[in-house]
Amino acid sequence: MTTVTISQSRIALDDPHACTDANDVLTVFGALFDTLVRRMPGGGYGPSLATRWSMSEDARRFTFRLREGVTFHDGEPCDANAVRYALLRMARPDMGATLGAPGVYAQYLAGMTVEVLGCHEIALTLAEPLADLFDILAYGHIVSPAAIEAAGEDLVKRAVGTGPYRLERYVPGERIEAVANPDHFDGAPTFRRIAWVKGETAPARAEALLDGSADIANGLPHSAQSALSAPAFTIQDYLAPTALIMMFNAAGGPASDPRVRLALNLAIDREALVSGVLGGAGQSLHGFVSPVHYGADPEAQPFARDVARARRLLREAGHGEGFTLQLYCPTRLPDEAEALAGAVATQLAEIGVRFERHTEPDRVHYANQVRRKAIHDLCIFDSSPMSVFRVLHEKIDSRVRGSWWEGYANPAVERLIDQARATVSPEARQELYRQCYRLLLQDPPWLYLYNHRRVIGLRGDHPGWRMHTDGVLDVRTLPPL
Repeated sequence: MTTVTISQSRIALDDPHACTDANDVLTVFGALFDTLVRRMPGGGYGPSLATRWSMSEDARRFTFRLREGVTFHDGEPCDANAVRYALLRMARPDMGATLGAPGVYAQYLAGMTVEVLGCHEIALTLAEPLADLFDILAYGHIVSPAAIEAAGEDLVKRAVGTGPYRLERYVPGERIEAVANPDHFDGAPTFRRIAWVKGETAPARAEALLDGSADIANGLPHSAQSALSAPAFTIQDYLAPTALIMMFNAAGGPASDPRVRLALNLAIDREALVSGVLGGAGQSLHGFVSPVHYGADPEAQPFARDVARARRLLREAGHGEGFTLQLYCPTRLPDEAEALAGAVATQLAEIGVRFERHTEPDRVHYANQVRRKAIHDLCIFDSSPMSVFRVLHEKIDSRVRGSWWEGYANPAVERLIDQARATVSPEARQELYRQCYRLLLQDPPWLYLYNHRRVIGLRGDHPGWRMHTDGVLDVRTLPPL
C-alpha cells in the first residue's frame, strides 16, 4: 500500500512548540518533525537528531552530537545553529501555552544557554539541575529557522521539519496530508503518503475502517473488538496514560485535612466507576500516575474500598455527621464528567459526604479557573504528561505553585523531588519517584479515579505490532498494510 488513511477524532495543526499531550496532534508532529531524542517503545530514550550525548554529574550541562547531512523539508541544513534556534524558541515564555497555562516549557528551560561547539555539536546548560530533561526534549520539535521566520501566523508554513513525512495539505478540522521524505535518516518511510481524516464519532471511525475509507482508526468503540476481527483487522485495546482525578482544594475547606482526602479515596469503588461510567472501558487508578509511567511503583498496595476506615477518619477530622463539598464540574474533557460526578456522589453518600455541583460548559474558562485556584472544594480534572517530573513539578510541589497546583504540600515528597532533579542514574531516580508514589498513596493530593482504555484498529493481520505506552500512534513503526 502506498497511501495510508488514518481516521481520528481531531484534525489540528498546532505550532510545533505548543505544549500538548493530545495524541491526535502528536501523531502528526511525529511524522513531520524530529527531536533530539525520542521516547522508545520499551521505555527510556534513544537517538534521533542526536546520535550520542553526555550529562554532567550535577545534571545541568548536556552535550549532544548531531547527525550530519540532515536537511529540512525546505532544503535548509539541520545543523547546530538550527537546533539552537529551535530550542531557544521552545524556551520562550510565550511558547508552549496550553489551556491557559503560559510558557510550560519555559518553566524548565528559562535561563538555559545553548552553545554551538561545532557544526554538529551543541551544549545546553540549565539554570537548575534537571536529570529528566529528555522528558522535555522528546517534545522539542526541531523546525527550520528560515521557515519559522517567513511563516508569520501561517501554521502550514511553520510546519517544516526533518521528519519522515513532509506536509502537503491542511484543511483545518477535516484533513491533513503528508508525502514521504525519501531522504530521511531512518530510511524511506513505509508509505508514500499519509492522510489524517476527521472521524466525527467512534462508530463513524469504526465504519470507515470497515468500509475501506480508512486503513487505521483510533478511538474506536470497544464493541469493535468483536465486530472487526482478524485476519481482516488488527484491533488493540491499550491503556491511555492520562489519569482521571478529582483535584482537592488542599489550601482550605474540608479537603485541607489529609484525613479527609484519604477517607474519600478509601470510600471509592473504582471498579464500579469503570463499569458504570465507562462501560468497562477503563482501569482503576491507585496513584498519582498511571501504572505505565516511569516511577509508578508496581509493588505498592492499591486502594481497597474500606468504608469503615473512611468513616473513622472523618470522625477523627471532626466530620462524624458528614458534610457537603462544592464540586466544580466541566461538561467535556472528560466528556463523561457529569456522569462521573453523579456516580462518585452516590458512592460518597455512604459516608455522609454530599456534593453541591457547579457546572461549567466553557472548557477554556474552566481550565483558567483551575489555574487561578478557584475550584471550590474539588474539581474534575486529568493529568496527562508522561513525565513524572512534570506532574510533580506542575501539580504537587508547593514551592513551585504551578498552574495546576491546588494547595497541597508534602515536605517529604518535595525533598525527593529535589534529589531526583540532580540524580543522573535512571535507576536511582526511578526509585526516588517510587518513594514519591508510596508517599502520595498515604497522603493523596487528589481523589484517584481511573485511566481510560482506548481501542485502535488497523487493516490486516499484524500480531507483532503494539501501540506505544504513551498512547501516541507512531507512524514510523506501522507495519505495511
